[in-house]
Amino acid sequence: MASSSKTVLLDAPTLVSHQPISVLLVDDDPRFRQGLRTLLTFYNSIGSEKFSLVGEAATADQALHLVHTQRPMLVLLDLEMPAGDGIEVLKRLSDAPYSSKVLVLSAHHEDEWVFRAMQAGANGYLCKHNLSGQLSDAMETLLRGQVYLSSETLTSFFRLFRFYAGRSLEAARKFKLTQREQEVLHWLVQGASNEEIASNLYITVATVKAHLTAIFQKLSVASRTQAIIKALKLGLISGMQQP
Repeated sequence: MASSSKTVLLDAPTLVSHQPISVLLVDDDPRFRQGLRTLLTFYNSIGSEKFSLVGEAATADQALHLVHTQRPMLVLLDLEMPAGDGIEVLKRLSDAPYSSKVLVLSAHHEDEWVFRAMQAGANGYLCKHNLSGQLSDAMETLLRGQVYLSSETLTSFFRLFRFYAGRSLEAARKFKLTQREQEVLHWLVQGASNEEIASNLYITVATVKAHLTAIFQKLSVASRTQAIIKALKLGLISGMQQP
């Protein structure tokens, strides 16, 4: 299946390790987990990155136990399980002292599912019917420290996100963001690099970096991804107009 276009939200680059990428599979369907194992084996045979399967879970409790004991770099997570749910797993993992990258693999593409998963701390969201065409790109994107949303899930996410648009001005005033900082944050959420932000706003890259530093301080975050997710959660840019 040909891969559809994707949108990524940029963060600081992650150093590539020569060690295998540890992966945990979380899905209650053993046939689906078998399919994932087959794909990982195929990627190992053709790619430079090597993936090492460190465990499989069919329930939320099993998933959390394996994450705590194995500390995988990547978690491929289904949202629907017979005991517990993936949203609760995401919330628990977001509070953990270590950071596994979590890619949601779901049969649901409805707005509410995508929005809730990203709001709960997912690093990416991929619909299962696009799995074979997009899984490799999605995993590589997360390993680079970026957030993965396909064009389909990005549309779903922002459709519901706009529902909260009325909160943006109030939130911006609360965090004392200047108009220029809101503009920089807007382009950051669009996935623009520092150079692209500078070009779009007709300012220097050094000025962009200064604005980002101020934004990080005001939002009490330490990275681009954290700033993006917090901005989306709080509705900081949803009411802005495209420059």
